Amino acid sequence: MNKPNGLRRLLLKAVPGLADNPDRLQMSVERGAIGARAGASLSFEYRYTLTVTLLAFAGNVDAVMVPIVAWIAEQQPDLLKREDQQPFTFETEIQDEESADVRIDIDLTERVRVTPRAAGVGYDVVHLDDDAAQPDHFPGVCGQNLWQLFLRDELIAETRDPAFQPPAP
Repeated sequence: MNKPNGLRRLLLKAVPGLADNPDRLQMSVERGAIGARAGASLSFEYRYTLTVTLLAFAGNVDAVMVPIVAWIAEQQPDLLKREDQQPFTFETEIQDEESADVRIDIDLTERVRVTPRAAGVGYDVVHLDDDAAQPDHFPGVCGQNLWQLFLRDELIAETRDPAFQPPAP
């Protein structure tokens, strides 16, 4: 599973003071399951709840929530389209006037494509991006620009490379 480590890196970078005290950031995977179907493919989907806990957090909770919402917009955008408008849940246990333990639960999925190797020995495993089929883009908030080139209404090239600059007209 790749998403927990990606969120950990973001939070350590984005939340003030957390990088100096990384032991205050705890993460666990709960209620994990595998989604798979019978057929010719061994591809599957991880389904789990990622629990993020910040111990003795003394900052503004907005400094945690904003990066998480931005991360979800990129990594699990379907959560922002939920009918209940609740991409994740949280609980806070107040320790004293200045600090609290904050627990955040995010229901995540990770699609995994499994294909047999050409030589017939072993398998190639690729974790697929959830945002690859999503048209949404959140400029400046962890998003990537999608550049597309059309010729007579036919798509002939595209890239999601954030460093790519299309040629000048």
